Amino acid sequence: MSNYHEPAEELSQEARNFSRALNSLKEEVEAVDWYHQRVVTTNDPDLAGIMAHNRDEEIEHACMTLEWLRRNMPGWDAELRNWLFKEGPILGAHGEGHEAQGEAAPKSDSLGIGKIKK
Repeated sequence: MSNYHEPAEELSQEARNFSRALNSLKEEVEAVDWYHQRVVTTNDPDLAGIMAHNRDEEIEHACMTLEWLRRNMPGWDAELRNWLFKEGPILGAHGEGHEAQGEAAPKSDSLGIGKIKK
């Protein structure tokens, strides 16, 4: 079964590489979850250590794939720079980053025009 949602023959080699990377990222993140579940449920400390090591290797692989996507697939660089390694609430960064890019901030009760009364 194909991972493609469009006819493969209509996809460029670049689009196929993007699909390969995105599918690899999904698989790495899924493996992190599997290993982590094993770490927290085993009662054998040695096995937990091995599984934790394996989990951390999968995290490394996921990060490497994210870096490839950042360098090669449009949109990733800007979004990763906007979202990663920031201080404060994660949701708070949403409005700031998107307003700077000319996009609407998340909905609020305020009209954003300040006080009208003197």
